[in-house]
Amino acid sequence: MHEKLNIAMFGSSLVSSYWNGAATYYRGILRALAARGHHIRFYEPDALDRQKHRDIADPPWAIVHVYPPGETGVRQALQHARCGSDIVIKASGVGVDDELLEREVAGLKSSACATVFWDVDAPATLERMEADAADPFRGLVPKFDIVLTYGGGPRVVDDYRAFGARDCVPIYNALDPDTHHPEAPQARYRSDLVFLGNRLPDREARVHEFFFKPATQLPGNGFLLGGSGWDAAPPNVRMLGHVPTAEHNALNCSARLVLNINRASMARYGWSPPTRVFEAGGAGACMVVDRWEGIEMFLEPGREVLVADDGEAVAEYVHGMGESQARAIGRRARQRLLRQHTYALRAEQVEAVLTGRRLVEAA
Repeated sequence: MHEKLNIAMFGSSLVSSYWNGAATYYRGILRALAARGHHIRFYEPDALDRQKHRDIADPPWAIVHVYPPGETGVRQALQHARCGSDIVIKASGVGVDDELLEREVAGLKSSACATVFWDVDAPATLERMEADAADPFRGLVPKFDIVLTYGGGPRVVDDYRAFGARDCVPIYNALDPDTHHPEAPQARYRSDLVFLGNRLPDREARVHEFFFKPATQLPGNGFLLGGSGWDAAPPNVRMLGHVPTAEHNALNCSARLVLNINRASMARYGWSPPTRVFEAGGAGACMVVDRWEGIEMFLEPGREVLVADDGEAVAEYVHGMGESQARAIGRRARQRLLRQHTYALRAEQVEAVLTGRRLVEAA
């Protein structure tokens, strides 16, 4: 019988995916931890209009506390979170009051309460610390009992240990088959290639190379762009704006090919499969991904996923990949993810790490 844990977590948002790419990751892992008997409380700020763009109601598997941003709201939330918690987790990228939260959560460590920093964008955090010797988080890294990361592989682990982390364990993205699964295609989402991602400085140039460039080269094909912040595109690209998570299955099942583009820092580090890969794979979509080190750990290039080095390669896939061949690749991807990369498996790993039984990377 495994130990039941009372876990308090500070993150961007559990109930809204609006400007919050980590929502699927949080939901998948925390739901699976709750299914294993652990008690989850999630603390998120009422910020960035996320509460106005909720995708889900408060889930039955977690207690959600929404607090006002600012020092008073943060300290009240911290006081509430520490009561009865075995573990308090601070995720990166909350969006407001991050430095205050990191400093205060690190200070909660005691014989009765462990503290965890869960980095959902480790490449960006590490590159920021490497570039700034005065970054306040440098001194906090050794104060957490452990650092968990959304991805990253050997380089992320080595770099975090070099900054003094007691240990660092990647907890990779995964598939929740109850949430992401095949659905009937919908006419409004039909396209030859779809890309879903918010406009971010660290990804924009890569989106122009891997998505807008192929669209320009193939004016007779139809392209779809989902995500917030985009304001211009080639004429054969239809812009959808923010797409709620409840629509992702239909979107992924309606396109012939689904494109994923990693942000530049994640591509440099590798070993960082984003949530979109598992969402699309769970829906049985044929995915095209930009090349990054470690993809073979999750999906086999050419058989379960298509890998592109540049926009020319993407255009070749769009031009030459037939519907039946694409469907076969998507089926194989879904089968692989169901066997080896579900959130149920990730939750088992997280549980083992948090209870001190074993520190290993997901396989």
